Order: sequence, then C-alpha cells, then structure tokens
Amino acid sequence: MVPVLVMLVGGISASTNLFAHLWQTVLPTYLGNTLKLAFLVVLLSLIFGVISAAIISQTNIAFKKYLRWLLLLPLAMPAYLVAYLYTDLFDYAGPVQRSLRAWFGWQSPADYWFFDIRTLPGAALMLALVLFPYIYMLTRGAFEQQDQSLNRASRLLGLTARQTFFKVSLPLARPAIAVAASLVLMETLADFATVQYFAVNTLTTAIYDTWLGYGDLGAANALASVLMLLVLFVVVAEQKSRAGLRHQSSRPNLEQALIQLSFSQQLLAGTFCWSLVILGFILPLSLLIAMAVEYSDVNQLTILLSTGLNSLKISVVAATVAVIIALSLGFYQRLHGDKYKQLPLQISGFGYAIPGTVLAMAMLSTLGPLDHWLNDGVVMLGFSPPGLILSGSLFAIIFALVVRFAAIANGTIVSGIKQIPHSLDYAPASLGVSFSRSLFKVHLPILSPAILVAWLLVFVEAMKELPAVLLLRPFNFETLSSQIYQLISDEMLEQGALGAILIVVFGLLPIVLLNQSKEKV
Repeated sequence: MVPVLVMLVGGISASTNLFAHLWQTVLPTYLGNTLKLAFLVVLLSLIFGVISAAIISQTNIAFKKYLRWLLLLPLAMPAYLVAYLYTDLFDYAGPVQRSLRAWFGWQSPADYWFFDIRTLPGAALMLALVLFPYIYMLTRGAFEQQDQSLNRASRLLGLTARQTFFKVSLPLARPAIAVAASLVLMETLADFATVQYFAVNTLTTAIYDTWLGYGDLGAANALASVLMLLVLFVVVAEQKSRAGLRHQSSRPNLEQALIQLSFSQQLLAGTFCWSLVILGFILPLSLLIAMAVEYSDVNQLTILLSTGLNSLKISVVAATVAVIIALSLGFYQRLHGDKYKQLPLQISGFGYAIPGTVLAMAMLSTLGPLDHWLNDGVVMLGFSPPGLILSGSLFAIIFALVVRFAAIANGTIVSGIKQIPHSLDYAPASLGVSFSRSLFKVHLPILSPAILVAWLLVFVEAMKELPAVLLLRPFNFETLSSQIYQLISDEMLEQGALGAILIVVFGLLPIVLLNQSKEKV
C-alpha cells in the first residue's frame, strides 16, 4: 500500500505546467478513449463469453468435450501479439489485401474499401478475443452449478427453454458474470502495448509518454492517480453489485437436461464457438510458427537464451516470494484468533487491481527517493555511494510483480487451506508434535497441489507482464515480453517469433493444469 499512497500524494500535490497543459488539451480525449475502449471490450467479451458458455453448458453441441477447454486457450495469447499478427495479415501490404488486389485487378486504395484494424474498435476486438475466456470460464461454471430444479419448475409453469434461460438461468449467473466483467475491465484499463501499437491514446499510454517522453514524474503520478481512481470505482461497483446476494441452494440438483440442437442450430453454434477458438488462438499461433520457421536462425536462439533466462529469473523469484507470503497469510488467517485476521490477506490482494503502469509509477515514486536518501547517508558517513540499488535493480521489478500478482497466489492457497479438516490442526498437538513440525509434515504436503498451481499461475503472469517491466527494468536488461514489444514497435516481430511462441507455451501450462483439475472434480 505504501508505494500507491506515495504515488497518490505525489499526484495530488503535483503542480507541474505539463499536467495543466495536458488537462486543457489532450487529457479529456485520453480519458474518453479509455472509457470507450473499456465499454467496447467488456461488451464484446460479454457477447463472446456468455453465448459460448451457454452453448457449452446447456446444449448438445458437437465436439463439446474439446470445445470446453479449447475456448480457454486464447487466455495464453498476449493481446499485443494478436494485434500485431492481425495487422500484418490485414494491412494494405498484407497477404489478404494483396490477394484481393490480384484477384479483382484493383490498383490502389481508391478502387475498394477495406476495414482499418488499427483503430479503437479494432483494439477493442483484439483485447476481447483474448479476454473473453474470463467471462466464458466463470459463466460456464455458474450455469453448470445452478439448481436445475428451478429450471424444471419454470418449464412446468409454461416457460419455453429460451424464456427459462433469460428469466432464470441468466439472472442466477449474474454475480459470476459481474466478477468476470470486472476482471476484463481491469485488464483493459491495464493494457498498454495493444493501444500503443494501434496508436489509440489512453491513460496508460499517457502515463508512459509523460514519464519516458517528458521526464515529468509529478505529471505522470497525477495521470496514474486518475487511472487508479477509475480502477477503484470498478472494484467498488463490482462489490456493490453483489452485495446482499445469496446462493440459491446449499444442495443444488445438478442433473441437467441438455437442449437438443437441430442441424442448422448445430452449424450456427459450432461456427460461433470454433470461430472464437480459431481467431483467438489457432490462427495467431499458426502465424507465429510460420514466422519462426521462415526467419529463425542461430542469432535469434542466442538472444532468446539471454532474454529467456532473464524472464525465468525474475518470474521464479516473484512466484516463490508470492507463494511464501500467501502461505504465511493463509495460515495466519486460519490459526490466529484475532478478529482482524482477514485484513492482511485483503490488503495484500489489492495489488491485482492496480494496472502495471500505475504500479511502476508508484514504485519509482517510492524507491527513487529512498535510493537518493540512502546514497546521501552513505556519503555523509564517508563512503562511496552504492548507486540505485532499489529503483535501478531487479528488486523493483520483483517487488512490483509480487504486489501485482499476490492476489492470485492468495486465492489459490486459501482455497487449498480451506479443504484441510480442522482436526488436522489439533491432532498432531495432542500427540506432542510441535506446530512447525506439523506444518511441514502434515499441512504443506496436503497443500502441495495448491502450492504448485499458485506458483505456476504467478510464474506465467510474471512472464507475460509488460508495462511494469518496461518502466522499472535496469539499463541493458530485456525480458521476453519487453524484447517482443520492442520488435513489434519496430515492425520486426519475425525476429522474435520464437520468444513469442515460448510465452504462449508458458501461458498454456496453467490452463492445461486447471482444466485437468476441473475435469477430475
């Protein structure tokens, strides 16, 4: 919380001419673009996610067993990669328009109309294609866990299957849809690379440009504070929307009568679901593989090894620290008698709502002055200054990653701890076994699957994180995500296709693991 508070205070007290100029000129446009983008992404994600969840959970669609997990795969694909690949595919010099000109004999853009993907709606579509699985996953789970007695009762009262869906099933799934939509909204507000590549000016690009372009930390903090207030509004609104809601039943009847689709309905539903899988994952991955096969060489492998090791280094440390903190806070919540025992977990999980760009500005505002005070103190003692050991090292990146993704580890670990019977807390003590020995011999072995999932989730998110790494990395330090972003900015993704594939492969690991655990349940 300290870096965020320092940033907010710095933003409120900032009286720079640059921020005043931005407020009078382009800042309203940036804010408007941010709100428009957020609205379009959430709307498209709801359309993609809710419809696909309803089809998979409530109908007998063909290949249902495969589509259940295939619709999760777009989560592994970074949005900025999808944005570049589709721009390369559909641009004026891309293969699609070249083929159209060759087939129809068109000579110039004046001869035909073709959509421009590098626009705000285009950016919204790219983000929705990789974020809709959040809504699909939670909504599908909500549909499948509903008490089917309510649906049967509505049918007995004369409602059709469609009326039952809109009047019973969909309203019951609203809490899950609201949570998923808030996740999509926060991810959209945090996105930097996609909107930057599409030249869509939002608050995240404004923060980045103000700090790195103009070197004005005060104005950047003020902009970050505005974005932070937007995120805070989203979090509060989501919690208010679920306040007072109750579960429908403690022992629901889950035996579902699937809707039997006709041939034309099968075709329509299959086309919808398979289009999401192809456009969100299969086609972008195929384009990456084609690039890697055509352009890969020994030099790329050498660079990939260096940046890959850097990514592994910070991701392993961040995941390990996050899991250790989650275990400590989780057991504190379970075993301590304090009435405020849940507060540390709630505070540590707040970082997930903070966009990476905002978090990076908070770190710079806090660690930068600390470094200067430390150096001044060392000089006063007669020693040579150590330099920027906090803000100019890997410490800042790892600190930001742990704060950003602690909530993921917390949720997974706490869920695992709740599955351990309370009798196991007391039985070892009754046999004379100390608490520490009981922890290592009983609790942690039982928790090992949850620990693995938590570690893997944080590891993958740290591998993919871009905005915080771009702003906090030391000089001459590149990770896979920052290197690929630089290559995309230079229109040279072909040189980093192997690294992009590696990020996607790492992103697939938790999806496969979580899908296997869900299927076992």
